[in-house]
Amino acid sequence: MPAVEAVEDRIFAALASPVRREVLRLLREEGPQPVQRLAGHFDMARPSLSEHLRVLREAELVSEQKVGRQRIYRLEAVPLHEVQEWLHPFERFWREKLTGLRDLLDRMTEEES
Repeated sequence: MPAVEAVEDRIFAALASPVRREVLRLLREEGPQPVQRLAGHFDMARPSLSEHLRVLREAELVSEQKVGRQRIYRLEAVPLHEVQEWLHPFERFWREKLTGLRDLLDRMTEEES
């Protein structure tokens, strides 16, 4: 079980950064891209962006392919599905709570009428 927790921890840590979430958005919307093109979207030094990409690779949220002298990054969505699966019980919990609140408010409205 600790190995599973370590993977989840890496994924959540990777998603905690707005820069890394933006990299994932760019890859989702624009497809695979070389690091130079990704770097053009950020006001930071290339080594800083490389560190963000390393974190995303270690969380298996992106893959890297060397093509000639370029490194092409691609979104890997499977870990995001795993996060969604982990979050699903919490979503269900809140949906049930909100449904209960709606039902209570409906009853209160009916009683006032």
